[in-house]
Amino acid sequence: MSALAGLEIVLAGGSGGLGSAVARLLAGEGARLTISYCSRAGRAAQLQDLGRIVQADLTRGEDRRALLDAAPGLYGLVVFAGDPARGAGVEAAMERSWRVNYEGPVLLAREAAERMKAAGTPGAIVLFSTMQAAALFPGSTVYAGPKAALVHAARILAKECRGPANIRVNVVSPGVTAAGMAEASIAAGKYERFLAEGIVARYGQAADVARAVRFFLEPDNYVTGQALAVDGGITL
Repeated sequence: MSALAGLEIVLAGGSGGLGSAVARLLAGEGARLTISYCSRAGRAAQLQDLGRIVQADLTRGEDRRALLDAAPGLYGLVVFAGDPARGAGVEAAMERSWRVNYEGPVLLAREAAERMKAAGTPGAIVLFSTMQAAALFPGSTVYAGPKAALVHAARILAKECRGPANIRVNVVSPGVTAAGMAEASIAAGKYERFLAEGIVARYGQAADVARAVRFFLEPDNYVTGQALAVDGGITL
């Protein structure tokens, strides 16, 4: 029997390409899932056989609380929220990016940690950053800045939750992955040079990311405060 069987895990923003891969992996091991979506109800409905589906805008405090209320026996939280905030002026894009890519996920993680502490439940929190937060990509300021801040905030939370509380907080930073936001860029040829120059052997798959998330969720995992780049070596 899987060590994750019966554990209650929230996948916040988990209805997308990466989230659905994680959901299927964890559900297959018997985890009890609560999966949230912000606006794409049709896509989320395709996962209803895997767990409870909840609508939640992570930039809204009442939605964050309602999402955690839906999982009273919370053991794990994975936050997939991400938005490149394109199609707006720079100032408006920065404001939205900060709320979606940093503030919402970090506040949700901190609230989840407080609930775990209050319940005396050792647990695991996994936040999502990006390779753009570790390496310098021109034109990525709006998205990469808040994601880099998220990594730092996650490490602070990990330090606050170490020891007797035993709540581990880690970050997964995907590279060019053929799922989620990167799909359109791959189709447009934006990352072809990474293949042509021999930087990576292939593009990442959703399953690559799902395995990393599962590693961090293992109940006996001894890793906390780390950011794992699942990028095939691009950020090297």
